[in-house]
Amino acid sequence: MPYVMTINFSGNSGKSTTTDNMIAPRMGNAEIIRIETINAHEGDDAENLKGKEYGQIIEGIPLFDNAVVDVGSSNVQDIMTLMGQYAGSHEIFDYFVVPTVARPKQIKDTISTIEALSDIGVPPEKIRLVFNMVEDEDVNLEKEFHALFAYHAAEQKFTINSGAVIYQNDFYSRAAGLGTSIEKILEDETDYNKLLKEATTPEDKIAISQKRALKFLATGLKDKLDKAFKATFE
Repeated sequence: MPYVMTINFSGNSGKSTTTDNMIAPRMGNAEIIRIETINAHEGDDAENLKGKEYGQIIEGIPLFDNAVVDVGSSNVQDIMTLMGQYAGSHEIFDYFVVPTVARPKQIKDTISTIEALSDIGVPPEKIRLVFNMVEDEDVNLEKEFHALFAYHAAEQKFTINSGAVIYQNDFYSRAAGLGTSIEKILEDETDYNKLLKEATTPEDKIAISQKRALKFLATGLKDKLDKAFKATFE
């Protein structure tokens, strides 16, 4: 019955990408509970909870076998404050995943997030860092994220693994708003090559070709996310 929270004081760190594409599908299609002031998640019509409703979240989460709580940056402070008030409630969660990107503000906010989690009693083995939006496999992570590696060496307040990496990929922008997933796309057995040969209009050919391209991307991406998931939680 794993419960995970993805969290970072910083926006644009890829929390929802990490939740939707890497974590939830590999946790038995875990329930995703979004904590956002407004519904900013493309392709998701579900009503969001707010950080101030933390009490309802921890009361209701046992209804799910597996769940990922995806906290929007504008709600992190409320979540942290209330987690402190509900003393010991952080123990409900098996892991706190902190996605980060190689930008000065996001790295600073990542350190602040880890400090805040540590201050309320979350142990280092439960705080897991994910390197997000990394350009490619040639990037030297220890150089790109030097401040985080140095912080880890000095403080040891979180768990760091150089294999916990989500690389940039066209899939995310192409799939945004479609309400689909890598798994759904890979389960689709449609023969797009056959459909392309049968298509008669330019519009049909483009639409079919776009779906085929998305499947190509999903095929290559799944293995990388499998490895990132394993490294994040090992």
